[in-house]
Amino acid sequence: MQVTETLSEGLKREFKVVVEAADLAARLDAKLDEIKGQVQLKGFRPGKVPVSHLKKTYGKSVMTDVIQETVGETSQKAIEERELKPALQPNIELEGEVEPVVEGKADLTYKLTFEIMPDFDLPDFSAISLTRPVVEVSDEEVDEAISRMAEQQQNFDAKDEGAKAEDGDRLTIDFVGKIGDEAFEGGTAEGVTLVIGSGQFIPGFEEQLIGAKAGDDVTVNVTFPEEYGAEHLAGKDAVFDVKVQEVAGPAETKIDDDFAKQMGLDSLDALKEALKERIGQDYGNVSRNRVKRSLLDALDDLTDFELPPTMLEQELQQIIQQAQAEKAQATESDEGTDGDETPADVEITDEEKGEFQTIAARRVRLGLLLSEVGTKNEITVTQDEVNRAIAEQARNFPGQEQQVFQFYTQNPQAQAQIRAPLFEDKVVDYILELAKVSDETVSREDLLADPDAPAEEAAAEEKPKKKTAAKKKTATKKTAAKKKTAAKKKDD
Repeated sequence: MQVTETLSEGLKREFKVVVEAADLAARLDAKLDEIKGQVQLKGFRPGKVPVSHLKKTYGKSVMTDVIQETVGETSQKAIEERELKPALQPNIELEGEVEPVVEGKADLTYKLTFEIMPDFDLPDFSAISLTRPVVEVSDEEVDEAISRMAEQQQNFDAKDEGAKAEDGDRLTIDFVGKIGDEAFEGGTAEGVTLVIGSGQFIPGFEEQLIGAKAGDDVTVNVTFPEEYGAEHLAGKDAVFDVKVQEVAGPAETKIDDDFAKQMGLDSLDALKEALKERIGQDYGNVSRNRVKRSLLDALDDLTDFELPPTMLEQELQQIIQQAQAEKAQATESDEGTDGDETPADVEITDEEKGEFQTIAARRVRLGLLLSEVGTKNEITVTQDEVNRAIAEQARNFPGQEQQVFQFYTQNPQAQAQIRAPLFEDKVVDYILELAKVSDETVSREDLLADPDAPAEEAAAEEKPKKKTAAKKKTATKKTAAKKKTAAKKKDD
């Protein structure tokens, strides 16, 4: 094998690799000798077919395999001998006609092109100073959380005989729905509970039950929405004959030990403590994301090295595609139409592309930096950690846990997508241990505020919305602002 370097420019490398025909012929003979015991040809005993006869019969097809194997082996050897680390999969391009090579009449010549990983020094992590925002969970927040739980567990007490139904009351009803004079499928039920104003039934149904009393028969006239799920009912007028069995009014939920037991805790104090811990964990997650964002910003400021062009371009294209998809979706939402514009049709301005290039460079630079920190410090992600993360994902799909597990166990690329953020978090934790991190108590509002929100947008949030037109205008501005920051947020 002869290897000649033809390009060394920045991180780009190109080599010309020549494998002599004699070497290929020796590889072919070895391959044929290896398979001759598996070949059965008429007139020859098993394993006794001469290599010369095999070459005549199967030579070209086997040589094709030999060439593929040779390219893989020699390209890898050329890279390893020069102690180079490709940033991405090398590109291999055969030179000259393939047929003479397959026939054993010409040398195998190919061009090996790739970009190498940049060399850079790691910054002094102990010199980084960060502030971690911390929120103390107040008793008031815990009480608010319990109150919300109580609202979700709303109880009702039957009203006195003759009491009329009001908005917010719960009715127990029987009904028969008809289109014309015919009852339609799915339109008949008994003992159904309905809270007036909940939007549980189609528009116009619940309001017509206001004023009804237990024992009343009420005729409800409605029109099914055009976009109703059942096509045979969509857009059609219907009449419901409703029998009111009971009218019940909202009852105050007493927050005590019994309420806590309904929630699965032994006492009210235990419920409060559990809620305080859960709220604290939620704040802790937000706090960690904020300090991680600050760390990445600091690392981005401290590092500057050449980036592999292809890796940078691939990241840029991903950001552009994401932005195009978000723009297309925002256009459909603003115009209230399904839209015929596909994300690929969405135009990206030169200004936006410039912003995306900056974001892409940040992501690639930080990705390479964190990878190097992890490699040098032997930081790894165990299979148990990956399995626990998969279990977390599976919990988001009740009843489909087994399918989720099978998907990940049978899909190495999907497992890699699980492993990558776990590795990044472990590297970030390692760096935070070395950096100077001080806690700062902040308000809940400050912790949860969007760090990328423009100042004028944050101020606008404090003002009441007076007119619908003004509200729509503000929403449009917010959408535009968020488009510019969405890609940057993905770093976090």
